[in-house]
Amino acid sequence: MSAHILLINPNSSLATSDMMVSIARRAASGRMAVAVATAMRNPPMIVTPEQLDAAAAEVVEIGERHEAGCLGIVVSAFGDPGLAALKRRLAIPVIGICEASMIEASQGGRKFGVATTTPELIQAIDDRARDLGVWDQYTGIRCTSGDPLALSAHPERLLEALGDAVRQCVELDGAEAVIIGGGPLGQAAEQLQPLFPTPIIAPIPSAIDRMLDLMQVACLTGIHRRSHPKGVWIRQR
Repeated sequence: MSAHILLINPNSSLATSDMMVSIARRAASGRMAVAVATAMRNPPMIVTPEQLDAAAAEVVEIGERHEAGCLGIVVSAFGDPGLAALKRRLAIPVIGICEASMIEASQGGRKFGVATTTPELIQAIDDRARDLGVWDQYTGIRCTSGDPLALSAHPERLLEALGDAVRQCVELDGAEAVIIGGGPLGQAAEQLQPLFPTPIIAPIPSAIDRMLDLMQVACLTGIHRRSHPKGVWIRQR
């Protein structure tokens, strides 16, 4: 495959990978090819802190294995598993969908919340807001009730439940933008966007847009791969 962005799905569902890469390709709008790789040792949907932590190792393995043909990598699970390790180890830009969406949602000092289906991951998501320096703008998380796996199997119920969580973020917490927190929730995020006057942030397009922006800045400033044993991407942080 020609030069491309690689989207890594830390969940083991191939159907989820197909859905996410379709969203990513629409977001890229022909500006860059997008490929997908699926982590097969993990559950179909990551819903606990233990699963999130365990997913990191395979995400790193996939990233290292595919680095040579990539211009950048997107980690497409909302807890950003393996992201920090990949950023340390790889010589190309690496972005997580939680990272990208929180940066977008917080632009201009905007207050933002997260609507999601995984209550056991609240602490992990809170930690990302702290790590990214946007805690003061973060209004917290509103979760759907019930089993996230069962809810995800019923798209209409999922959409309704996430819509309720979005309303709670806005009406109860004062959020001025709401992130739909999860790679597997990508389709629901797109469907919710036209239903609310409040900006609804879809994490996968957010990550693709941020990656393309970084690449454009690199081109404009002359930052690019230079002659080096590893083909290092010389970039500003």
